[in-house]
Amino acid sequence: MSLSKPVRRVAVVGTGVIGASWATLYLARGFDVIATDPAANAEANLRRYVDTAWQPLATLGLSPKASPEHLSFTADLSQALADADFVQESAPDLRELKIKLFSEMDKATPADSSSAGLTMSVLQSACDHPERCVIGHPLNPPHIIPLVEVVGGAKTSPEVVQEAMSFYASIGKKPIHLRKEVVGHVANRLQAALYREVAHLIEQDVLDVAAADAAVCWGPGLRWGVMGPNLLFHLGGGTGGIQRLMERLPALMARWWKDLGKPELTENLRQIIIDGTLEEAGDRSVEQLARERDEMVLGLIRLRRKAAQAPASRPPSVRSRKRM
Repeated sequence: MSLSKPVRRVAVVGTGVIGASWATLYLARGFDVIATDPAANAEANLRRYVDTAWQPLATLGLSPKASPEHLSFTADLSQALADADFVQESAPDLRELKIKLFSEMDKATPADSSSAGLTMSVLQSACDHPERCVIGHPLNPPHIIPLVEVVGGAKTSPEVVQEAMSFYASIGKKPIHLRKEVVGHVANRLQAALYREVAHLIEQDVLDVAAADAAVCWGPGLRWGVMGPNLLFHLGGGTGGIQRLMERLPALMARWWKDLGKPELTENLRQIIIDGTLEEAGDRSVEQLARERDEMVLGLIRLRRKAAQAPASRPPSVRSRKRM
């Protein structure tokens, strides 16, 4: 991967939910997008997704060159990659399929293109140019959620990682660099850790499904939408901050960690969660719930952008405080 020349044309490989979301984001940022997917009705489904997602994205602001008309589609992988400046891969997460696909993309792309995928050290193993392969792992839906996790494989060039970080930042994403490859990356592992305890508490009949959701989204989830856990702990320490909190946190956490559950998603527990979730959803469809989620997330993003643009308030200087 080399971004020494401007990226104007992005190829999106795989147009399921994640790929379609990526395509929408790139169109909104003013790129020409060529998408490819061998599935039946893939083009029609992709264009329908873009049309549905366009208006919510417009509330965040579109590039002057943004247009759904800049989307083209082909079922031919080689044709899609021939003139691409950047390749975003979003095919199903199947190991053998991915290894084969990366090898095919590597042969079909010019020497200065790139692809984002999963478990990179494995996936780049069959590539002639493994140094240009880097992960750009999003959270669903990528066209709205800013986070993207960037991590290279064993053969990825460090310069490629930095170029990917810069590129994603330039299109409005919030990239973070993972220094090591770990199964599931970071965000999914954090979700898995929380959900393990949610499942345990439901299994132990501490609370039902709706109450578990309320405990997260009306409690720590509200704070996590503003600050991460470390900064929040810094606030929790009062005037002494994180230093003061860390004096008593180890003993407290040790007791809680020891008591955390290790549930198994048995058939019975799965059915309890399914029944409880459907009851909580009520007559709202998956599509309606997704619209509600996106509307609230977009509102939070707009609020955070406004706060970031506001002049930072500074405490009075030592000299001014002496006058008071």
